[in-house]
Amino acid sequence: MKIHEFQSKAIFAKYGVPIPEGLVATTPDEAGEITRGLGGKSVIKAQVHAGGRGKAGGVRLVSSADEAVDFASQLLGTNLVTAQTGSEGVPVRKILVEETIEVADEFYLAFLVDGSTEGVVAIASSEGGVDIEEVAESSPEKIIRISVDPVLGLQPFQGRKIAYALNIQPDLVRSMSSVLAKLYDVFVSNDCSLVEINPLVITKENKILAVDAKINIDDDALFRHKDLADLLDSEQEDPGETEARKFDINYVKLEGDVGCIVNGAGLAMATMDVVLSGGSKPANFLDIGGGADEEKVANALRIVLMDSDVKLVLINIFGGILRCDVAARGFVQYGKMNPSIMRHMVVRMLGTNADEGRKILSESGLNITLVNDLAGASKAISALL
Repeated sequence: MKIHEFQSKAIFAKYGVPIPEGLVATTPDEAGEITRGLGGKSVIKAQVHAGGRGKAGGVRLVSSADEAVDFASQLLGTNLVTAQTGSEGVPVRKILVEETIEVADEFYLAFLVDGSTEGVVAIASSEGGVDIEEVAESSPEKIIRISVDPVLGLQPFQGRKIAYALNIQPDLVRSMSSVLAKLYDVFVSNDCSLVEINPLVITKENKILAVDAKINIDDDALFRHKDLADLLDSEQEDPGETEARKFDINYVKLEGDVGCIVNGAGLAMATMDVVLSGGSKPANFLDIGGGADEEKVANALRIVLMDSDVKLVLINIFGGILRCDVAARGFVQYGKMNPSIMRHMVVRMLGTNADEGRKILSESGLNITLVNDLAGASKAISALL
């Protein structure tokens, strides 16, 4: 789950990570009042779940309360389109109005879950304020990576090691190490998958400040953090992902035109590979899980078809806890009730009650191509699209 910058900074402040002075505004007049309170100058930032706000016109330094009101009027109520959003962009309902900072130096800091090391990794770079992906590609030697032992946690010597690697001036090494320790505390205590500051700055007054903040929280841990679950801004999410969450369906919107429905995360990954081998691209990742009933299966199909980009649906079910006949009845149930939005379905079913499931589908009257294996699915996709 993603949260806004102002929400992330509130969590940072709770753990002692230094942040600039600022407040959230929802109207242009509020932006003007906050700017006056900050001495007549401020930085105004659109609060959206997407990076690249500055390049997209979502961040501006203003020199007066009137200028703050004017910029806020242009921003609030619009959709901001960045490199990380679709062409429709995401709505701007809130803006963060902060004090201006005289920056002496900028850095990148993050903690994230790294699949290759199966643990938490600290990432740091002296190239703060720019896309870290670009730095990793063009200047990989500028990326510092340190694995954190899950039992011992981030050790003081590791914090100092990062500070020295960033060429932090000696009198700020201890402060930088302290910020890293607090940031790691934020990561672990809130079951995060990512905590990022880009940039972390050293001001002209020789202070360390997190002038940006990004926190992603592990969805599967939200039951332990009811207060954090309340921070979800569903307007910033893809409608399909918001709807899927209601039914405990794992769904991620992608950019292709073949909707995928499977039962099992590993099977989902293989199914997306099949789509690519058929010359198309997957429109989503969707795992209905093992314990789905007919209603959940029907909702999975509904969620996939909410995506107007979907031209074809590939269903790959391996019957186990979820029987194939149950899945088939769910698909047919939704298809017969909503014939106008149905798409051609390519279906592979194996496992428990596979023959019964295939019979239900073949007799349904729906536009379905049954295949026996993944190679057949790939060929069907190539022929139909």
